[in-house]
Amino acid sequence: MKDVLYLEQIEQAEVLLKPQRVEVLRQLAEPRTCTEVAARLDQTPQRVYYHVKQLVAAGLVDLVNERKVRGITEGIYQAAARSYWLSPRLVGRIGLRRARDELSLGYLLDLMEEVQADIAGLDRAAPELPSIGVSGEIRVPAEQRQQFMHDLQTALQDLFTRYGGSEGDAFKLAVACYPKGTNNE
Repeated sequence: MKDVLYLEQIEQAEVLLKPQRVEVLRQLAEPRTCTEVAARLDQTPQRVYYHVKQLVAAGLVDLVNERKVRGITEGIYQAAARSYWLSPRLVGRIGLRRARDELSLGYLLDLMEEVQADIAGLDRAAPELPSIGVSGEIRVPAEQRQQFMHDLQTALQDLFTRYGGSEGDAFKLAVACYPKGTNNE
């Protein structure tokens, strides 16, 4: 089972984005038969089997084993990943893209989409994936916002200049700074 499956095909999203299938998928976090999932969801095995077949065809669920039960072969299925990320490109931006203004929320959304795609594309089987994630909250009085943004930009530009040569391993650095909403607490 993969940690994350990044979905970039609209067909996969269409299969996944049905409430009944999401429930079936949750039940398949552990290997189970359609009969077992049906009992847990109070559904018929035939109904669950229909959804499982759709999920298998889309590459979201794997047949991991089979067993004989009273002369009938019964499949044992498991979710293909622990998490599923939908590419923002599946919906895309509505309207024309404006110039990439580094201080706009649109630019921040583009950046997050790029980071999401980059992370999803990493080979998690690689022996070493040096990476770091840092998150924190900074409180800046309104009169100091411009200075804070300038200081942040200067610090990052210093790093880009100091380590921006053509030698060594390439790393991508993305920093997002945005107002914390009241629903993010």
